[in-house]
Amino acid sequence: MKYTLLGNTGLVVSKLAFGTMTFGSGNIPSVYKVNQNDAKAMVDRALALGINFFDTADAYADGQSEIMLGKLLKEHRHEVIISTKVGMRIGRGLIQTGLSRKHLMDSCEASLKRLGTDTIDLYIVHKTDPLTPLEETLEALNDLVRSGKVRYIGYSNWPAWMAAKALQMQKDHGWAQFITSQMYYSLVGRDIEHEVAPFLKASGVGLMVWSPLASGFLSGKYNRDNLTNPNNRLSGFDFIPLNKEWGFQVVDKLREIADSHGASPAQVSLSWLLAQSHVSTVLLGSSNIKQLEDNLKAVNLSLCSEELTVLDDLTRPAALYPNWFTEALLDPQVMEAIRQK
Repeated sequence: MKYTLLGNTGLVVSKLAFGTMTFGSGNIPSVYKVNQNDAKAMVDRALALGINFFDTADAYADGQSEIMLGKLLKEHRHEVIISTKVGMRIGRGLIQTGLSRKHLMDSCEASLKRLGTDTIDLYIVHKTDPLTPLEETLEALNDLVRSGKVRYIGYSNWPAWMAAKALQMQKDHGWAQFITSQMYYSLVGRDIEHEVAPFLKASGVGLMVWSPLASGFLSGKYNRDNLTNPNNRLSGFDFIPLNKEWGFQVVDKLREIADSHGASPAQVSLSWLLAQSHVSTVLLGSSNIKQLEDNLKAVNLSLCSEELTVLDDLTRPAALYPNWFTEALLDPQVMEAIRQK
């Protein structure tokens, strides 16, 4: 396993982390389908191979994921980092969702109980909440840190402007600061490169990647004929916007590169992500131990510069305004002088 520091902290995390969204059972059977015995086999294997970073959320399978993970990591609690998330609906009440002070405080207590721990290492707000003042959310998160119930805080699925505003508010008030963002990023979903990635680089906030295989699409197990098979994940949870026909072209190239390495398309996809300088750690979510072990091999797969360039060029997102204007107006004389240096 390879390791890195998470954001501007001394927290050492494995470059591949284990996401437990699949743990439990519930109303999305194509996602929530891992029982306690299978979960134990995967967690034990992840630990044996050096993973020290485990991620869950209070909304996964109505809290079952937190309960299962807490039990499995009980004997290893002081050796691992546990992150969980808050903000999605967890009950019928109108106030059982969002990022209000009440919901954050109540949810943190409930997550601590389900995880069977005194402290959450990393507490992440799962989404934005346009109905709650940002200051209310940030002050509540700071109070959770100061109380010792949470050690670090992060955010997930926020636009760059909101994260930048929040970080400045935290600095101005002397509040605990976000150390990481958890964002969707994959070869077929590179939107964060427009604004999010530059902000992370400038601010020192770390990046945790969720759904690095685009809900399994980049694993290569799907084709044009089996996409609607009721037994596969995409048939019941096709959540990520994706031009599938273009996506299959990407998968074809992944297979070609994978064959030259004796690897799998999933390993090539993950290796490309690990090669991106703005990526801190990549979350692996698996339904079985065979899938997990295949994905974990990506940490030892190094793509050459030509292969990285091919994948970059094939999947590069079109520049948005004002980015394309900025790039078009770079002074060629100055840029040439810098290159010569």
